[in-house]
Amino acid sequence: MLYFEDFTPGRRFDYQPVVMQAPDIIAFASEFDPQPMHLDEEAGKRSILGGLSASGWHTSAIGMRMMIDAFLGDSSSQGSPGIDFMDWKKPVLAGDVLTGFSLVLGARQSNSKPGVGIVKFRNEIDNQTGEAIAVSECSVLFRRRDWGLRR
Repeated sequence: MLYFEDFTPGRRFDYQPVVMQAPDIIAFASEFDPQPMHLDEEAGKRSILGGLSASGWHTSAIGMRMMIDAFLGDSSSQGSPGIDFMDWKKPVLAGDVLTGFSLVLGARQSNSKPGVGIVKFRNEIDNQTGEAIAVSECSVLFRRRDWGLRR
């Protein structure tokens, strides 16, 4: 179990690869972002994206899952106060293999919540050629180790 004290600046958490499959892209888009380039290969080819492409929201959801699998799922996370920014830099096409990482930028005690620390992360999702396709920064609240033992 990872607690606030484990998130030192410079610590990096690498993501496991995820293959973006056409049926998954279409299923997500059908429910949440039904634009033609996310639903149909030919429409995607006619767009500036060049093929069936995942919605940026789909890419972000995949990134969240990667974070859960890399470290958040085995942590004292108490949620997030928000995302500072998110940039979708390149299209994610069917067949792309995504990897990436979360890097701890800083950590500080919460002024308003005893027993909780705030950790700032830079998150990057890369494609199979190593190009960054999505970059974000966010903060996450974690319980302190000693606080977790008292509760």
